[in-house]
Amino acid sequence: MNYSKKVIKEGITVHKIATKKFKTNLFSIFITTPLSRETITKNALLGAVLRMGTASLPAQDLISKELENMYGASFDCGIEKNGDNHILKFYIESLNDEFLPEQFDLAKKSLKLLADIVFNPYIENNAFKKEYVESEKNTLRRLIDGKIDNKTRYAFDRCVEEMYKDKPYGLYKYGYIEDLDGITSENLYSYYKELISSCKIDVFISGFNIDNLNEDEILASLSERKANYIPTASIEIEKATENPKVITEKMDVTQGKLMIGLDVLNVKDEENYPAAIYNIILGGGANSKLFQNVREKASLAYNAASSYLKNRNNVFIRCGIEINNYEKAVNIIKDQLEQMKNGDFSEEDIESAKQLQYAALKSVKDSQDTEVSYYFSQELSGKSRDIDESIQRFKAVKKDEIVGIANRISINTIYLLTGEGNQE
Repeated sequence: MNYSKKVIKEGITVHKIATKKFKTNLFSIFITTPLSRETITKNALLGAVLRMGTASLPAQDLISKELENMYGASFDCGIEKNGDNHILKFYIESLNDEFLPEQFDLAKKSLKLLADIVFNPYIENNAFKKEYVESEKNTLRRLIDGKIDNKTRYAFDRCVEEMYKDKPYGLYKYGYIEDLDGITSENLYSYYKELISSCKIDVFISGFNIDNLNEDEILASLSERKANYIPTASIEIEKATENPKVITEKMDVTQGKLMIGLDVLNVKDEENYPAAIYNIILGGGANSKLFQNVREKASLAYNAASSYLKNRNNVFIRCGIEINNYEKAVNIIKDQLEQMKNGDFSEEDIESAKQLQYAALKSVKDSQDTEVSYYFSQELSGKSRDIDESIQRFKAVKKDEIVGIANRISINTIYLLTGEGNQE
């Protein structure tokens, strides 16, 4: 097995993925903390501020120069939601030492620089540098303001927000503009210290010749832990929504964006496999029911697809439609849901869906970032299943299991982003 992990301090786990498939090593640090209205904007701002400077490289241009000196290593960071967890992500990708013209110890330098960015930031007078914080607040403000620019993504986020109103998962991952004025360089640094001492920290190292990095020594400067955050695993939905929400929002659009959020009720761990196959048959490809019946046969949509979010036990249906086709499209979608409940799909459909799932799993190892993300999702779920085991689980899925899932599907929310002059 090419994957291993060890706990080096309470709440801090180092994961290693040994692979010779790439000429690069990938170093990643994930900071996991609860989704919370009080902290979500600070978390989004933190990643941007941390990349601005370290104690030894106090400006972003110095970090960039250091990366150039490291044979063109690259750095990136981001933020995501997973279940009820908010995750700050930091990456450095660099050439493996084997491909360098001289012995440079680049792997160790890469991990050290990444650790410094995350855990040893540039501080002035017991606070982040004020100019950095104010600059990144303005950048984040523009990003939040600009969320309406991608109408499909905006419609999906709004559907999630309505489904999870007043619940952590309904929060926008980049936070809220109204929070920004109250964030200062002082209180953001104070929050940062509290976060680092209590969050879950996962360090991933992917590549080869990575056994002697002395990661324990590099990470030894981390303060003692005040707590050890345990991420929430998959959320089980126990009962159907009695009266599904129907939300219509008007904007200057020519193409309607229809999102339907479905709950999958009472899903046990092993049932994630038939649920995933259910989703592929419903809307996971060009042969799916939604694509064939909503888009191809009825010509009611520019696109029609679905996705399964297993850590929430939700299926999301997405369609780009002519606005006056709204009612017809919803009715045909509902009909496809009923057909799935009645088992109106073939063994050939099941096998085709399985083949798509196998291909997706096998392709995980084709990208270092994707493979790291796969094992990180395993870490968050508290499960430990390698790709081959997962493929075997999918192979064992039977039709009656898929029908069982179909009969535990209920509509939670129907959301339509429509044009200004339309009633529906």
